[in-house]
Amino acid sequence: MKTHFHKGTALLPALILLFTLTGCHSGGQPAGSSYDGRRLPVLMYHHVVEDGQECNSMTVTVSRLREDLQWLADNGYTTVLPRELAAGDPLPEKPVLITFDDGYRSNYNLAYPLFQEFEAKAAISIMVYMQDNAASDFITWSMCQEMQESGLVEFGSHTYLMHNLDDTRHGSFDPEGANGVQREDGETDEAFRARVLEDIQLSYDLMAENLGQPPVFFAYPFGLTDPDADHLIQELFSVTAVTLPKTADLSQGLYNLPRYTVTMSAGLDSILNPPLKKVIKAKIKELLGM
Repeated sequence: MKTHFHKGTALLPALILLFTLTGCHSGGQPAGSSYDGRRLPVLMYHHVVEDGQECNSMTVTVSRLREDLQWLADNGYTTVLPRELAAGDPLPEKPVLITFDDGYRSNYNLAYPLFQEFEAKAAISIMVYMQDNAASDFITWSMCQEMQESGLVEFGSHTYLMHNLDDTRHGSFDPEGANGVQREDGETDEAFRARVLEDIQLSYDLMAENLGQPPVFFAYPFGLTDPDADHLIQELFSVTAVTLPKTADLSQGLYNLPRYTVTMSAGLDSILNPPLKKVIKAKIKELLGM
């Protein structure tokens, strides 16, 4: 005999499951945290290109960025900066943190005018080697200073030269080796300190010198952490971010904030307002540690 269910009855178990997975969190509030129970979506962009140019997973068109900023405004979101989080400033009702990695010149030429138009704030994490060597495809120190003075843009570290830029990978991820701050197999403490820790410290010192204030935000290259680097990173920076498609739970602190990668293939509505089925599936994966 075929059994018929009312739509509300069929949805009830899913809602119960969702409530269980989202509402029964028992993690403790970190000392000094003023954001217990608050959640913060963090968006990650990289490079912006003119309309009509081909895009990859690291690029969006200027029109798409405009659409995203308009969508956030229309849906009641208010942009915040890492420095505000570190200070414990009160959060707006619907906060969102916009981040850009690498510091491409397009962040100044194409994105910054839109930040001004929408009065939107954003954090740009720079690979400081590029400013130190006046790389033509990346923002300069003077551009950083101008954007910082506007109050709309904050700069964070993306290390000095830890993005595989000093070898044949040209910044690309290496699935067979160490990436970013990750420790190489068999690497000694002395070698790791010279290669990774001194690089991070150099990025911090140069940013403090050239921007008049030390950075508080650090974005891990490739979104990958390493326990041997975390001690120094957390000593220098108050807010850090990785790459993970979920909304940050600020009651867990300000380290390793997960970020949604924004691409041309999905609008912000699908990222920040996903269907219930997708939410449940993601929560189950999170619960199972997948």
